[in-house]
Amino acid sequence: MHGVYLTGHGGPEVLEVRDEIPRPTPGPRDVLVRVGAAGVNNTDLNTRLAWYSKGDGEAEDASWSGQPIHFPRIQGADICGEIVAVGSDVSQTRLGERVLIEPCLREHEGQTLESAWYIGAECDGGFAEYTRVAARHALRVESSLSDVELASFPCSYSTAENMLTRAQLAKGERVLITGASGGVGSAAVQLAKARGAHVIAVTSAAKADALRDLGADDIVLRDQPLDEALKGHSVEVVIDLVGGPQWPQLLDILGYKIRGATPSRAPSVARWWNSTCARCT
Repeated sequence: MHGVYLTGHGGPEVLEVRDEIPRPTPGPRDVLVRVGAAGVNNTDLNTRLAWYSKGDGEAEDASWSGQPIHFPRIQGADICGEIVAVGSDVSQTRLGERVLIEPCLREHEGQTLESAWYIGAECDGGFAEYTRVAARHALRVESSLSDVELASFPCSYSTAENMLTRAQLAKGERVLITGASGGVGSAAVQLAKARGAHVIAVTSAAKADALRDLGADDIVLRDQPLDEALKGHSVEVVIDLVGGPQWPQLLDILGYKIRGATPSRAPSVARWWNSTCARCT
């Protein structure tokens, strides 16, 4: 099949387009997916650069699970496609399903994984005509959106949804989202708005209108002090995708959330590195 091999860690020169890549065969608990579209995001770039290593870009622990990546590897974590073959333990009724692939894997080749893998890092992903994955990670979708549009969902939207769920964002609450113009940030804006929240997006002036189009109610520019921008008002939830020196200000603007008979609880803060879909805690 046609695809792109990652042959090592480095710049774009380590990517090779090939026409003779073996087409994967599904195991008993797997499905084979014909890839309709595969998104490219920072996870793919960082994996190529060995950015996830605990050292200085060292190959010995460059994958999400802290293990070396075995080359050649087919990257691509954001995948939309169609099931074209199933393993012996998977119902034939799944043939022809349009699916999104959950990128954070708990099963591979019929075995439950001790720690989560990320598709396109520990195992092959979607930068090819076909990919193989455990059936449990191929999620049926019925949508009018195109494959290209849906391929933007798995990593960014699942991360944003996880953060909002952990923070228990409710209708009518005020949520501040930092880094709102990025992939996860823009997903969080839309998902928070769908929950009926009042969305305050932190971004640059150049991207303010685009975020308003996505549903942001208020815009805070990155160089604005938060207390001045919010005019003394607090928020119930902060979704922080940036970290850094602004963190103490985020704590200062948090109010307390009331849940039914519970009088109060600690401020809800969902942080990117604690809530990522591949390393959820």
